[in-house]
Amino acid sequence: MTIDAARPGDPPARLTAHDARQRLEHERNSRLSQLSAVENSDHHAADDLMAVQATAIRRVLKEIDLAFARLDNGTYGTCEGCGTAIPVERLEILPYARCCVGCQRRTD
Repeated sequence: MTIDAARPGDPPARLTAHDARQRLEHERNSRLSQLSAVENSDHHAADDLMAVQATAIRRVLKEIDLAFARLDNGTYGTCEGCGTAIPVERLEILPYARCCVGCQRRTD
C-alpha cells in the first residue's frame, strides 16, 4: 500500500464545510463551558483575572461567530490579508483563523 504525496500542481487541501462546522461547534461549546466556569467561579480574590479571562473568551466567541458567517458566505478558509487558502493544518488547530500565518504575523 502506498500513500500519494501532494504534487506541486495539486490544489491545497481544504476542510469540508461539514468538518469546518463541526470544529467550530466544538470550539464554541468549549468556550461557552469555559465562560460559564469563569462566571460561576467563587474566586473573588482574583476578580480582575476572571474578568480578563471572560473578556478573552467572549472575544474568541465573536471570532467563532465570524467564522460561521464566512462559512455561510463561502469565504471560510481564505486569508483576509492576501486572499490565498489558509492551510488546512492551521484551520484544524484554529478553526476560526481569518489569516494565514504570514499575514497574521504582519498584523500582530
